[in-house]
Amino acid sequence: MLAHTRELRRVLGEEVTLIMNDRADLALAAGFDGVHVGQDDLPVDAVRTIVGPGGIIGTSTHNPEQICLADQTDADYLAIGPVFATASKENPDPVVGLEGVRLARSLTTKPLVAIGGITRANCRSVLDAGADSVAVISDLVNNPRASAEEFLRILL
Repeated sequence: MLAHTRELRRVLGEEVTLIMNDRADLALAAGFDGVHVGQDDLPVDAVRTIVGPGGIIGTSTHNPEQICLADQTDADYLAIGPVFATASKENPDPVVGLEGVRLARSLTTKPLVAIGGITRANCRSVLDAGADSVAVISDLVNNPRASAEEFLRILL
């Protein structure tokens, strides 16, 4: 597993940050930089014991109560969403919209990642609402390189 991670870093560059979704044990075994957990995964304090003090931990939130609770944990960043309707999840939480991003920003000083239905057409408005970064899935699928380059032009 570590050999694959080394190859990934060689191809993408050493400065890339690798975050494993849901599985702290696999993130550690694979030599990733951190792990992202959802509301039904291991709690942040348990993840911290696995990844150690230097590991990056993110956690998903979907409403003000979850944001406030997550803000009190050792999570390094919080995700808020889904911001817009998304087809990437079978049973997504209710859409929070740009107002949900604004509210999340007012409830935490931690880095805020917006997720859910983020596209090249709406990503700038999400950052303007207070997100520090965006997580994208569907809008990268068809032509990943060109889409990523366009995202970078829009966001930087």
